[in-house]
Order: sequence, then C-alpha cells, then structure tokens
Amino acid sequence: MADSDDVPLTGSWDVLVVGSGAAGMSTALATIQHGSRSVLIIDKCPPHWAGGNGYFTAGAYRTAHHGLHDLLPLVSNLPKDLESKIDLAKYDEADFMADMRRVTGGRCDEELSTVLVNESRDCIGWLKDYCAVNFQLSFRRQAYEVDGRYKFWGGLALTVREGGKGLIANLNASARRLGVKFAFNTAAQNLLVDEKSGAVVGVRAMRAGQPHEIRAKSVVMCAGGFEASPSLRAQYLGPGWDLAHVRGTPFNTGDMLLAAQRDVQAASKGNWSGCHSVAWDASSDPNSGDRVKTNEFTKSGYPLGLMLNSAGERFVDEGVDMRNYTYAKFGRAILQQPGGIAFQVWDKKTTGWLRDEEYRDEIVPKITAESLEELADQCGERGLEAKQRFVNVIKEYNDAVKAHRAENGNGKFDPTIKDGLGTQSSKTRLTLPKSNWALTIEEPPFLAVKVGSGVTFTFGGLAIDPKTAKVKSAVSGKPIEGLYCAGEMVGGLFFGNYPGGSGLTAGGVFGRRAGKSAAERSRWGEGGWQARL
Repeated sequence: MADSDDVPLTGSWDVLVVGSGAAGMSTALATIQHGSRSVLIIDKCPPHWAGGNGYFTAGAYRTAHHGLHDLLPLVSNLPKDLESKIDLAKYDEADFMADMRRVTGGRCDEELSTVLVNESRDCIGWLKDYCAVNFQLSFRRQAYEVDGRYKFWGGLALTVREGGKGLIANLNASARRLGVKFAFNTAAQNLLVDEKSGAVVGVRAMRAGQPHEIRAKSVVMCAGGFEASPSLRAQYLGPGWDLAHVRGTPFNTGDMLLAAQRDVQAASKGNWSGCHSVAWDASSDPNSGDRVKTNEFTKSGYPLGLMLNSAGERFVDEGVDMRNYTYAKFGRAILQQPGGIAFQVWDKKTTGWLRDEEYRDEIVPKITAESLEELADQCGERGLEAKQRFVNVIKEYNDAVKAHRAENGNGKFDPTIKDGLGTQSSKTRLTLPKSNWALTIEEPPFLAVKVGSGVTFTFGGLAIDPKTAKVKSAVSGKPIEGLYCAGEMVGGLFFGNYPGGSGLTAGGVFGRRAGKSAAERSRWGEGGWQARL
C-alpha cells in the first residue's frame, strides 16, 4: 500500500471518506463513477494497516442468486469440466430476507434489510465489473466434497481470491487507478458544521501532531465500530468484553460514532450491546489481528465435534444450525464461560473434515491424545479445571448418540445439510442436545483446540436514510445535509447475530449508495447546491 501522507489537506474536496476499509473504498469508487472529481480517503492508521476489518475477513459476500448459472458470470475459478460436479441451490431474495429475520430474531430494520437483499446481486456485479474485485466460488470454506460432488451449503457461495487481503488489494488498486487520493496517519476528531445551513462541511483531523481542517462538499463516514476499544466494549457490550480478543484492526475505536453524536446530534440505532464475535485461537494477540494470518485464527469446526468449557460442561448446541448462522454469536457464548475459554474436541472420524486454513499444524496449537483421559490431562495443563467431568460429559454424549441411532436408524452424516443426526431419543435426552452432525467421539486419536472469543465488529451504529445513506438527526429525525455513512457504522441491520457474509455485502451496498448520493450533492455544488438546502 503506497504511502500518500504527503497529500495536502488544504483546499476543498468533492467528497471526503473517513476510513480505508472495504466500505470506504467502495464508497470512494462510487463517487468517482458518479462524477466526483476530487475524492480523499483519510485514515488514522499507517499505510501498512490500510483496509480496516475487511482485510482480516475471509472475503465472503452473501448475495441473492438463482443458482450456479447466475453466479458463473461473476467468478474466475471454475473450469468447464467442474460445472457438472457442483450442487449449488438457488438462494433468492426471499431466502436472504428470511435468514435476516430469523437470525436477528425479527429485529433487523425492514427497510435497510430490503435494500441490502434486493441490491446484493447487482452490487456484486458492480464490484466485479467497476471495482475489479476478483470473485471466486468458495470451494474451501463453503463446499464439502461428498460422493464425488461439491456441495455448497449455508446460502453462501462467493469469496474473493486471497480473501480479505485480495479484496483490499483489488479495491485499493482500482481506487488509485481512478484518481482517489489517500492520507494515512490522519485521525478525524470532529465534524465541521456550517453555522448558517447546519450542513457538515468537513472534519478536523490530526496529522503528525498538527491540527488540520479538511473541507469537503460531502463527508462519508466508514470508520468502523468500537470493537477495538476495551472501554467502549465494556460500556456497551457489558462486563468482561474488555477481555475479548480483537479479531481485526486495532484502529476501530468508535471515534466517528462518538463524534457524529456529539457534534451534530446524529441518531444512534441498532444493537449497541451486540457484536459479531467468533471462536478464536486463545493463543493469539488479544489486541489486534495478525496481518499475515488474518482470518486463520478463526476456529469454526465446532459443528463437527463438541465445545466444552473449563468446568468440563457443554454450553451450546454445536449443531443447532449451519456454521454460517451460528459462528458470529458463539464468540459471546465462549466469553461468558469461566475464564472466557473453551475446548473444541473431535476424534479421528471428523478431523479430516476440518479446514486446513484454520486447523493446520502451523496455525494452531493442537492437543492430541490416544484416550479421552489423556486428552483431559493435557487440556488440564491449558486451563481445563474439571478433567473427570470433561471425560464424563463426552461419554454421556456418546451414549446419547448411540441411543439416537438405535432408535432412528444409522442415518448418513452429511455436513452440507442439517442431517438430523442428533442426541435425543426416548431412552436418553441430554439437557443440552446436539441437533445435527452428532457423531460419537470415541475413536483415537483425539484432538482438542483451546479457543477464546474474537470480536470482529459491533452492531450498534447510526441511523441512516436507506435511500441515500445520509445520517439522520436525533433532534429532527431528518437527514443531516452533507453527512453519510456506510459499513459497520450503519446501525439497524444486525441484532445478536447475522448471516455469514452479509457484513461485506452491506458495506458494498450502502457504500455504493452513499457514494452516489455524496457525488450528486458535490455536483450540485458547481451550480450552487447551498442554495438548495
């Protein structure tokens, strides 16, 4: 990433974007497409930290589509001879909206969600064609090879080549090619407001210890949530959240969320006590993600096994739903356990199904043993306090699995669907069932991995006009002229959970809308937009 800190901050820009992540760069590209001549992205991070949280993702985008034929024009990694071996069901707008409502408990904002869902496919096409994002079918993360066929599951099929790293590289290259300027080590602190009109006309920022007023006809905030601030996490998410690991950038500390509420009385919206948090390698740096390993610290193989806390107890139904619909909320469940840790456990039957990018030897400390008792002893050296209970719970689970099979037939293990292989029967009913993919854990060698909670992004944000992405006022309820936002700063989409891959899509959809609206307002400036306020 080139260092553009020498960009002069004087004069006035058509559009100023605060934040260099996927939403910020998508916004900037949309402003160029719609006629803006001078666009500046500022970020308080140094150049080598550009990309926000998008850099640390797997690059997955959720979109409505009508089957494989609808996605083929978007992807670059599908040879003709492989098409006939793929099972990829349609996932249309009704499916996407149903998932939004289901996983958020019906709390997602209907108007925002409708825009997200209905524009998802068109936005993906725009990202490919205009922004040069290299999409691929996500064989490694979203498909299993079963009986010689690649079966996609969980309503999610698209990723970007080289994940979040590739996504940010693609967007950055396109932005620079089209003339977007960047200023790093430039921290926005306040919004500048025109006293007469009340419109936002820029930001006050610090660079190299010096204050700067950066003027612009439109300001778009794409500066992320407050996930990297321990104090704000404890304040809004609750006790103990200051101890969670930061999964992505350490620079998303909520500065612009607070500035917008303080400086222009922007309306807050959404689930401020909620966040996206995942099972995360407990040995990772707690204060930020790793720029090399990025998403590889995620540990999402729990549907294939069990998760037990340090007291030797299970605490979630690991098979309640496809991983795409549970991984973003199970980080919270882990943090609520004693010590904020848990142990994921498998046996020989399922370790081969674990994804290399998350579980290969060089990426995670593994605990292996030839018996459950030995496994418990080794986990005891890493924080397991109730070793015998750990063994007993797994054996009780094994008995429940066998009773279920005896009563319901053997069935067929299939990780691409909810296969119904559970633990409940007339003979044995666990207090906490495992609803799908329940296989006994009794065949050595056994494997365990210690996990903690990794927070990705926070769900609370600002209220926006869904049509323009203008930020709304808490006083008037009307849009604030000159101020827009996109990405994690938009509140109202996600509550307690989210459908995997919908965050990046939302950043693209609302970044595109914000960019178009900001560019149109900037063009009015050439003909006297101030007279139209």
